[in-house]
Amino acid sequence: MKKISILAVTVLMFLMQSCTQNKNEKKSEKVKNEDTTEHYTFELSDKVTRQKVTFKNRFGITVSGDLYLPKDNNKSKKYAALVLSGPFGAVKEQSSGLYAHEMAKRGFVALAFDPSFTGESGGEVRNVASPDIFTEDFSAAVDYLGLQNYVDRNKIGALAICGLSGMAITAAASDTRIKGVVTVSMYDMSRSISKSYKDSYTNEQRHKVVDYLSQQRWIDTEKGTNALGYHEVPFDQKGNIIKGTKLLPDTLPENPNPVLADFYSYYKTKRGYHPRSINSNSAWTATTPISFFNFPMHANIELLSPRPIMLIAGEKAHSRYYSEDVFKIATEPKELVIVPNATHCDLYDKVDMIPFDKLETFFKNNLK
Repeated sequence: MKKISILAVTVLMFLMQSCTQNKNEKKSEKVKNEDTTEHYTFELSDKVTRQKVTFKNRFGITVSGDLYLPKDNNKSKKYAALVLSGPFGAVKEQSSGLYAHEMAKRGFVALAFDPSFTGESGGEVRNVASPDIFTEDFSAAVDYLGLQNYVDRNKIGALAICGLSGMAITAAASDTRIKGVVTVSMYDMSRSISKSYKDSYTNEQRHKVVDYLSQQRWIDTEKGTNALGYHEVPFDQKGNIIKGTKLLPDTLPENPNPVLADFYSYYKTKRGYHPRSINSNSAWTATTPISFFNFPMHANIELLSPRPIMLIAGEKAHSRYYSEDVFKIATEPKELVIVPNATHCDLYDKVDMIPFDKLETFFKNNLK
């Protein structure tokens, strides 16, 4: 049973990354060559305008975003506004941009951004994830919106998808300017990376992961590069760490694991593929897990109250338990929405399944 459990965990580890073991210099060249690509995974409505913006976070990193506004906006009016990001390893031209676009159609100013070190945002080394800096990016986005004379500073909320959801909650708990937060298909990346899927790492495995990350630092330092690898470290049936395995195949095998098929259908097909998306093409730096072991997400969630939180998850999502567990520890006011028949990735872009009416009602009722 232990071998079966490890194998199941290994498969799920694979599903959460699109990995290649290229040197970081090659990745940098790839990002540079593709930065001019204007590609969105959704069409712009004639009811919405979109413009590129940049702003700096507290660490001096330039964050890149797309600002969506109702096309008939009146700049003399004060609008409610939203900051958006996610999923983990995605870019603003994918799911977060779609959500920002749809909320702008409903009368909100919405800012979708690429977290630091990813997409069109600045920061070196590329493809490194920092829970602290990603959390800061949400507050920096609030800074930017609050400087716009058509945004009501007292009516700013946060909306995040998948792995950036934990950072949005963490940001809201420590930034009272965020008046309400919604998560969709939530992943707690600190819990996921440090404990694995459904907390399945044994204590021995956690020690192995920490030692592997420590030794990888020697390798990176000696080579002067930052190797790419898994952000959630997988094990084989013998209990050894797996390195260098590409997660998402170019073509799906027959009878694929349903979760693999779910992620593949978004990141590796025309539906959701983007050349700058880590999940579509590449991997995080191999030492990325270090900071997530050290940074428990939403540890101060009680500070969010009395501001509201709504957690949205698919009924059939393998990640559903993250939303349910956070709902248990969150203080009132709170709401858990389970979308019938929806998988994890269905809520990335299937507008007929995503409860946008609930999102609109939540923010209109609470950003006031």
